Amino acid sequence: MQFISEQEEDRIIEMAWEDRTPFEAIAAQFGYSETAVIRLMRKKLQPSSFRLWRKRVQSGISQKHAKKRNTGITRFKCTRQKFITHNRISK
Repeated sequence: MQFISEQEEDRIIEMAWEDRTPFEAIAAQFGYSETAVIRLMRKKLQPSSFRLWRKRVQSGISQKHAKKRNTGITRFKCTRQKFITHNRISK
């Protein structure tokens, strides 16, 4: 893993919590693999919160893996979301 700022770490955790944000989006934006995200979540979350998150990610509800996503979804963010460049909102 590379060194990241606290804001970037918070954003990775936020993206990991979102069910529709795939691990591939986190890897594309921050260079963190699924394994690295899991390690970060294990380190930063309370044990009970981490277990709940892992259970949800491994269930059929979450679309954290691009292979499980509907093939019609080709983007990482909502079309109505502000344009984001390298995790910075454009002004």
